[in-house]
Amino acid sequence: MTEILVLYYSRHGSTARLAQAIAAGIESAGCSARIRTVAPIREYQSSEVTAVPDNGPPFVSKQDLKECAGLALGSPTRFGNMAAPLKHFIDSTSDIWLKGELIDKPFCVFTSTSSLHGGQESTLLTMAIPLLHQGMIYCGLPYSEPALHDTRTGGTPYGVTHVQNNQGLSSHEQQLAAAMGKRLAQIATKLR
Repeated sequence: MTEILVLYYSRHGSTARLAQAIAAGIESAGCSARIRTVAPIREYQSSEVTAVPDNGPPFVSKQDLKECAGLALGSPTRFGNMAAPLKHFIDSTSDIWLKGELIDKPFCVFTSTSSLHGGQESTLLTMAIPLLHQGMIYCGLPYSEPALHDTRTGGTPYGVTHVQNNQGLSSHEQQLAAAMGKRLAQIATKLR
């Protein structure tokens, strides 16, 4: 079975909710979603990172990245960029880059912000840059998705987004996340 890695960092749960919706879309396409997260920076600084956090999905390993047929990468927005814990992991993958182990695998990116104009698109684009360097193939969200025309919260052609409004994902955000996961899975399956 084609397995897609859904890798994210989430501090308050919004990005985690997007990851779950994307994973549901992946599984609706007949693929398996391997959900992983990264440790907060303070854990890298203080001691050896354990494989499983106290709650939530396991921490990612480089093996997860090597084994995936596709990648959905998500982070809250931090000044128009991905959060430091996720960047810390991505920066540690030079050995994977040297061996070309991610070349021709599709990826998508997703993010959440606390405001509508909080840097969503710049975060998506800056998250894509290291994956493009890895030789991966960017999978965007086409305007053939009706919710992309109608959303008043999150959603862009660059990837799925969420605007935190203390009410969880909007129906449009849920639809777009599921569609993004499904599209990523279908492309990964075709490329295999």
